[in-house]
Amino acid sequence: MFSPDQENHPSKAPVKYGELIVLGYNGSLPNGDRGRRKSRFALFKRPKANGVKPSTVHIACTPQAAKAISNKDQHSISYTLSRAQTVVVEYTHDSNTDMFQIGRSTESPIDFVVTDTVPGSQSNSDTQSVQSTISRFACRIICERNPPFTARIYAAGFDSSKNIFLGEKAAKWKTSDGQMDGLTTNGVLVMHPRNGFTEDSKPGVWREISVCGNVFSLRETRSAQQRGKMVRGNETNQLQDGSLIDLCGATLLWRTAEGLARTPTLKHLEALRQEINAARPQCPVGFNTLAFPSMKRKDVVDEKQPWVYLNCGHVHGYHNWGNKEERDGKDRECPMCRSVGPYVPLWLGCEAGFYVDAGPPTHAFSPCGHVCSEKTTAYWSQIPLPHGTHTFHAACPFCAHQLAGEQGYIRLIFQGPLD
Repeated sequence: MFSPDQENHPSKAPVKYGELIVLGYNGSLPNGDRGRRKSRFALFKRPKANGVKPSTVHIACTPQAAKAISNKDQHSISYTLSRAQTVVVEYTHDSNTDMFQIGRSTESPIDFVVTDTVPGSQSNSDTQSVQSTISRFACRIICERNPPFTARIYAAGFDSSKNIFLGEKAAKWKTSDGQMDGLTTNGVLVMHPRNGFTEDSKPGVWREISVCGNVFSLRETRSAQQRGKMVRGNETNQLQDGSLIDLCGATLLWRTAEGLARTPTLKHLEALRQEINAARPQCPVGFNTLAFPSMKRKDVVDEKQPWVYLNCGHVHGYHNWGNKEERDGKDRECPMCRSVGPYVPLWLGCEAGFYVDAGPPTHAFSPCGHVCSEKTTAYWSQIPLPHGTHTFHAACPFCAHQLAGEQGYIRLIFQGPLD
C-alpha cells in the first residue's frame, strides 16, 4: 500500500515498523482482504515523512472563530469547552515521524479501515447489521523514522479537513503545563503484556490513552464523562511487541518487525499440519484416518476432519451416535470415557501473528475448536478482552468467541494408527 523508502537506496527493502492484526480473523477477512480493509496491516516507512506535532495554542471565543483559525491545510485539534469558548491547538509538520490513522471511516486520511468484529462471523453480511461503536477516526500511530523506530499511539485521528473536534460532551481538561488534553467518546484502550510477546508473556493492565498520548486508568464505563486517574511512572503510550489496542468493537494486536521475525511462519504452521496428518491419527471408534484440511479450506467441514469432545479432549472423526440432534455442538457422550459435553470440529489457527511460540498444535480453544500450541492457548485464555461498554472476557484470538470451561482450552488426545 505504501511505496518503499527509496529516496537514497533504490535497492533496499522498505523499513517495516510493525503490523496490526485484528483479533477474530483467522488469517483474512470473511469475504477476503481488500484495499485498506483487511485482517492485518503492515506499517512501512513512508517515502516522505507525514508526522505532525503540536505547535501554537489559540483560545477562541466562539466555535466559528475556532473554525476560521483551523484552516484546511493545517492539522489542528479543537476542544470545545462551552458555547462561548473553544481552544484550538495547531499541529505542525514533523520531518522525523510517520503517522498512520485507524478508524471505521473509509475517507482518505484513514490508512487502515476497521469494522466491528462479530465473533465467529463467516461473512461480512453478519457484521453489517451492527450499530458500530468504533469511532470513524479512532486513533493514530506515530512512528519514529529513525532507529529504534519507536511507535506511539494516540486517541482520535484527523479527518479529511485535518481536524480533530472534541465536542462539549467529550471529557477534556487543561494540563498542568497549560496544554489541553481529552478522551474520545468510547475511548482507546491499550494493554502492554509483561515479558514481551513470548512464551513467558503475562497479561498487563488495561489503560486508556488520551488524545495527547497520556495514560489513564479506565473510566467507570467506556463513555463515562469522568476520566480515570493519570498513570505516572514507567507506563507510556509506546507500543511494544504484543501490545493490544481496543477500539470498542475491535481489538488489534501490535507486532513489531523484530517480534514477527521470531514468530512461526505460515510455512512452519503448514509443516506442523502435515506432520500431524503424517502420523495418521485415527478415529478410535470408526478407525478411519483423520486429517486437518489445508489452510485454504478453513471454513468447510471436511469428511476427514477431526472432531473433539471438549470436556475430555478425545479426538474422533464425525459420527452420529451419542446424540439424536444434528451436528450443532449439543452435548454428547464421548464413547471413550463417557464424559458428556460439546462435540465440535477442530480447525487449525492459521494467523501466525497470534502464536507466542512455534510449538506443535496440541491444544484447542473451547468452545470453538481452534487448535494451536499449548503456550498460545494458555496465554490468550488469561487475557481479559474488553467486551461491550464495561465487561471483559477471554476470547479465542482466531474467531473472537468467548472462551468457556474451566481453562478455556483443552489438551487434545489423538489415537494413533493401530497397525
